[in-house]
Amino acid sequence: MVQDTRDITMPTIDEVIKKSLNPFDNSAARNFWEEQDLPPTVESIHQKQLTQIKSVLAEVIQDHQTRTIILYGDVGSGKTHFLGQLKQNLNDQAFFVYIEPFSQSDHIWRHILRNAVDSLVNAPAGQTESQLILWLKSCLSTIRKGLKSDQQRLVDTIKSFFGKTDAVRDRQLFIDILKKTIGTTGIYNAHEFFGVLYDLTNPDLYSLACEWLKGDDLDEESLKKLKVKQSIDDEDKARGILGNFSKISAKTQPIVLCFDQLDSIARLSDGSIDIQALFSVNSTIYNGNWKGFLIIISIRTDTWNKNYKRVQPADLDRASIRIPLKRITLEEAEALLATRLYPLYNQAKPQPVSPIYPLTQQILEKKFPSRKASPRKALDLGRFIFQDYKKSLFSDLQPIHPKRLTHEDPVPKPKPPEQIDQAEFQLLWQQEYKTSQEKITKISLLAAIDLMRMLEQALTALQVQEVKPKLLSGRYAGYSLSYLQPGKRERVGVVWTEEPNMTSFFNMMNACQKVIQQNLCQTLYLIRHGGVGKATLAGNQIYRQIFTETNHLHIKPTLSSVHDLATYNSLVKAVEANELEIAGKTISLKELEALTCDSQILHKCTLLQNLGIVASSDKGRTNSDDKNDLQPVKEFLFNLVVTQSYMGVPTLVQRAKTQFQSVQELDIHKLIQQLCQEQKTQIIDPKAKLQDQLICLVNKN
Repeated sequence: MVQDTRDITMPTIDEVIKKSLNPFDNSAARNFWEEQDLPPTVESIHQKQLTQIKSVLAEVIQDHQTRTIILYGDVGSGKTHFLGQLKQNLNDQAFFVYIEPFSQSDHIWRHILRNAVDSLVNAPAGQTESQLILWLKSCLSTIRKGLKSDQQRLVDTIKSFFGKTDAVRDRQLFIDILKKTIGTTGIYNAHEFFGVLYDLTNPDLYSLACEWLKGDDLDEESLKKLKVKQSIDDEDKARGILGNFSKISAKTQPIVLCFDQLDSIARLSDGSIDIQALFSVNSTIYNGNWKGFLIIISIRTDTWNKNYKRVQPADLDRASIRIPLKRITLEEAEALLATRLYPLYNQAKPQPVSPIYPLTQQILEKKFPSRKASPRKALDLGRFIFQDYKKSLFSDLQPIHPKRLTHEDPVPKPKPPEQIDQAEFQLLWQQEYKTSQEKITKISLLAAIDLMRMLEQALTALQVQEVKPKLLSGRYAGYSLSYLQPGKRERVGVVWTEEPNMTSFFNMMNACQKVIQQNLCQTLYLIRHGGVGKATLAGNQIYRQIFTETNHLHIKPTLSSVHDLATYNSLVKAVEANELEIAGKTISLKELEALTCDSQILHKCTLLQNLGIVASSDKGRTNSDDKNDLQPVKEFLFNLVVTQSYMGVPTLVQRAKTQFQSVQELDIHKLIQQLCQEQKTQIIDPKAKLQDQLICLVNKN
């Protein structure tokens, strides 16, 4: 009989804690759609609210009538996590859409449409096909069931629809089927819309069909391929297409439209958020008798109380379902802490008597005498106690100085708070940057007004003076801004356009020419990654007049520059929602800007270098060198040691492999050795086996 040596070889819980990362470390608040792997969930938390929304969704499924829910809660109550849990639980009953905060109220319908399609092209958990294709298939299945026996040809056509052979014939027949079964009343541009739905099933046209549906301003060649006359380039058309989605949803599962992070939406002249714009959209949906939508407006209680009186009473009445997310009980807080600690306990023998060790019930009761807490406050307490206890395990060791480093030297004390703040910030940045890379695979995925808003935020963070949006007038105002050139009193204008349509490009160039003629800026930058058309086109001719052999410049942005801007934008939204924590403290926008400036992290953005906002240097990124550059990996390793104080070398290596999946493990070990040689970190017990080695920071004070 073979003896089980598991109990003999397993470490104690304190040994596990010494080597581990803090399981309560927080990250920036993200939208629920990006949280594919939700943190462990305690089922009892907000179970009542989940049941309420399930009930409302069941009513929408039953009668197809659109309903609106106001979901509100205090800071840290778990609104975003709750939406992710909702999507996870109701994944098979509805299609989920996340609507990013809109930056301009006069583009709100186009913004909602773009975000809706962006969400629908994602595949839900457990599925290989996108929500969009599943939505269409579900609609066709419902239509097939409703056909009469004498319509067998239509039944057979739908059955074989996704295995079609004669594309021309099938396309027209498909359009005819939808016209007969869904009808054309209330359908905006029915023939073209049904035709584009058909093109979604053609692998060669799928991406193009998605681009048209979300409102990209396509060129003439692309429009011809889709057999449509024009793009969805204004608010009326965008509203019409969204209404079409509603019509189709009456024959399939509902679409859940989730509006979150409302503190980052467009603002009025007095600085308040334009919440009325959102409720006007909601009323339009109700007045138009749109079907199959469940609208969830997630908002902080404080933000709601400050702004709901700004909404017209009639618009408020149409959002009569109010669901509060309240604080959780102490028992639920304990269970929440236990879910984070369980993976550590599973590595130890014997396991602790308490499921929240090194915390205790007494600590919880002292911290929360009312026996109520927000989930975030409970996790913050867990983070602090865990880190404090981990440090105490090394309390017998004294600080060292790099001048007297030897293998036998004791371990240094942790670094000052400002270094920890900066290290946590840079770790957070790298995490969010990776999310931006995964989400934004090409620049054209973002609307020009959103790109311009991101640039405006970055300029403000870098203390550029007199940043003013809307340099251009009219339709393209949102595509532009101006500012004072650093070190000079000259006004610089910037326009950003990525639309491939050359008619739109011509109109944009005309608008730029007017700005120059009116001397509204001394230097004008055009940011555009795409082409500028053939030399024979009028738009190209104006472009050459403006940007050839003049002081006006055309910049082709790199994708990595957009990732930099999008990363900062995501942190700004988290700050505005009061959801960004650094070293256990909720930070303000001014503090975020200070951390950004101090770290010089935006100095790597080549677009900002090209604009002359930051100095050009070898810190700039290019799209090609991201995978080969090991400096970000080295910075990550160092910052992680700073924030954790002490940790296991294998834990450090594994965390780096997770963050940088293309980097070899051997390279990570070399970088750790470099940090030790530079006397920034110290392996406490280098003679121990690798799995037992601990690493810490060298105190240079």
